[in-house]
Amino acid sequence: MKAIAHIPEKIYSLASLQPQLKRWRLQNKKIVFTNGVFDILHRGHIASLSDAASYGDILIVGVNTDASVKRLKGESRPVNDEDSRALLLAALVITDAVILFDEDTPLQLITTILPDVLVKGGDYNLAQIVGAQEVIDNGGKIEIVPIVEGFSTTSIIEKMKSHH
Repeated sequence: MKAIAHIPEKIYSLASLQPQLKRWRLQNKKIVFTNGVFDILHRGHIASLSDAASYGDILIVGVNTDASVKRLKGESRPVNDEDSRALLLAALVITDAVILFDEDTPLQLITTILPDVLVKGGDYNLAQIVGAQEVIDNGGKIEIVPIVEGFSTTSIIEKMKSHH
């Protein structure tokens, strides 16, 4: 039985993540980074997070802050606030660290963390992936995982609207 008191301890700031990264690296842990909004957590998210986790030992998830989501997706989003989204991700057994970022892209997080594996979901090519070059220059790898079709926060919201 995992103590639920430990769940918030998986939510880091960039400063508090640094010593933890050092510990993991001393233990030769392979560090994986992925990111997203994760507004309404659904099975598509679980699939992509599981895929990401399979590439290493430690999964760090970057999460857009509310301000960043509004800029990217409009004023009506996110449905769930950043603390709620971070807590839900931290509660998952597949995540080791969750960190919020306020920029439009996680470039600063990626260049600071320099993960062994950077995982991006979807139809990207290498040139389109933010931070890819920095990770490769540092000896890391990029993995592009397919998005599970048929599940999206937008479609969940639309379905909810149509039932009213």
